[in-house]
Amino acid sequence: MKKEYTELLARAEAELSLNRKMLKNIKKKQSDPLFQKHHDDVFEGIDCLACANCCITTGPLVLERDIDRISKHLKLKPVDFINRYLRRDEDNDWVFKSMPCPFLDTEYYCQIYAVRPKACREYPHTDRKNIHQLFEKTLVNSTICPAVVMIFDRIKKDL
Repeated sequence: MKKEYTELLARAEAELSLNRKMLKNIKKKQSDPLFQKHHDDVFEGIDCLACANCCITTGPLVLERDIDRISKHLKLKPVDFINRYLRRDEDNDWVFKSMPCPFLDTEYYCQIYAVRPKACREYPHTDRKNIHQLFEKTLVNSTICPAVVMIFDRIKKDL
């Protein structure tokens, strides 16, 4: 991981309570446009392949339609894909059996990028509608994804 990204993640850990307070001060009506604006700007310059921390540490939810799409891509029966790669978590959702992601190669490329799970495509979810409903999750994601830290930094300047 780039040194810059490692430093951002360390700072995010140290600033969790400060960032929690910042999120509490954002009004619901302003949250979506504020996050969307900064999400787009940050992701124009971020290099996810220089990080891949989400793929290394955080397993996505894998939906039934993800299972169908990925297993077809891999030329596996859905049941074989499930048996090989997935398990049920404490909420009875499908997740990968182990992390890092089994489809992350040594160069941090996703071997199933075109058909990756919906949760992977949407991560870190900072451009979602009604983002205020995900503030607690976004706070956690700030310790995983350097882009979220950058978005928080820009939002702090706006407030």
